[in-house]
Amino acid sequence: MRSRTLTIGCWATLGLWLQAAPVPALFSVKNYGATGDGRRMETTAINRAVDACAAKGGGTVYFPPGRYLTGTVILKSHVSLQVEAGATLLGSEDPHDYLLIDDPWDKTAKTIAPLIYADHAENITLTGRGTIDGQGQVWWKRHWLANPRKGMPGPATPADFADANKIEHGRPRLIRLIHCHDVVIEKLNLQNAGMWTVNPLFCEFVTVDGVTIRNPVPSPNTDGINPESCRNVRIINCCIDVGDDCVTLKSGLDALGRQVGVPDENITIANCVMMRGHGGVTIGSEMSGGVRNVAVANCIFQGTDIGIRVKSQRGRGGVVEAFTAANITMENVPHPFVITTFYMGKDKPGDQFAASEGTPRFRDFLFSNITARGASDAGSVTGLREMPVEDIVFSNVHIAAEKGFTCTNARRISFYDVEINPREGPALTLRNAAEVDTARLHSRTLAAETQLVQSAAMNQN
Repeated sequence: MRSRTLTIGCWATLGLWLQAAPVPALFSVKNYGATGDGRRMETTAINRAVDACAAKGGGTVYFPPGRYLTGTVILKSHVSLQVEAGATLLGSEDPHDYLLIDDPWDKTAKTIAPLIYADHAENITLTGRGTIDGQGQVWWKRHWLANPRKGMPGPATPADFADANKIEHGRPRLIRLIHCHDVVIEKLNLQNAGMWTVNPLFCEFVTVDGVTIRNPVPSPNTDGINPESCRNVRIINCCIDVGDDCVTLKSGLDALGRQVGVPDENITIANCVMMRGHGGVTIGSEMSGGVRNVAVANCIFQGTDIGIRVKSQRGRGGVVEAFTAANITMENVPHPFVITTFYMGKDKPGDQFAASEGTPRFRDFLFSNITARGASDAGSVTGLREMPVEDIVFSNVHIAAEKGFTCTNARRISFYDVEINPREGPALTLRNAAEVDTARLHSRTLAAETQLVQSAAMNQN
């Protein structure tokens, strides 16, 4: 009898708790005037729903199935946007439907706001099994008109010039969150971004989890996820197939980036698939505020131009350090590793200048348990004569490539249980490289007369 009384009491207590538990506030955009017909502009209705949600202290702004054409949506603190399966947010093709905001890096300039925007917000979420589609095709066309690629004609008619002028303030990113804290972006399908897809800037505690990003090749500057000058970021369980770098870490450009001085730091990238982009995981080239404490693990790179890419140039300044990548498989990646301080400009590895605050520095990298097949070359490390790339360890790395690995202007590079199997030439070529440990470097494909490691004269290419 006592046991039965206790059981009844427990259920009664649970019932009282359930009655007292607050029900999250749900704000359907259709209750604020949205139609979901894919033709009418829904910007005002959507922002009304966000404002109402924020005024109640927070909750969820809900998109039921439908197609919602919109310009800039301004996300506010304690608000979650839930895009239901079957719902699609469509970015407007008209620049007038997007806000003009101060450029976060240069307050004297204006830039076009993204499709989803927040500034100094906290505890915000973008979630659901639906789609956010930037309809970027028209924005890419305008970019190519204003910046013709080699072999492509520039604007020729008044209509072309008018179209090119529509990007005078840039192209809208899909999601850009500035000075935000405690951010979650999860489960969504993101596609056809006008420019970068997910771009947190000066944010802390950001999680991007289980997101699929698709921007077709070619599509200019449509990077997947670009944390800029952020702290404590997790990018996990994502699939990214884009027209530029899949994940890129940045921290400002040249003197302005050094002056602001906010590094990208404490970044985890794990359990992701990267496809077709220029780089699988890239650091730079805008890294003047520094990038540090980065861990990449358990990822697959398939068909990206470059696997792991760290890029900078004289004049950038900044330090990239404490970068670890482990348990990675690369397939049909032409260049598995490209670590270079010659991303742009006309200077050459043989040139030497005095070191200054504009001299970039790369140091303390560890790459382990990595397999690459179908590469054009095994990779390259290229530093400056006045500032060599230093302290890099390759451990248990296996690469099959047409040509071997090169180290130029580098020091303290170690190859532990590394196998490089080129079709021609040496496994490793050194140019102005010191303290290179090759005792545990191996190859199974070298011709009898070919050296495992070859020292070569510095060239100007």
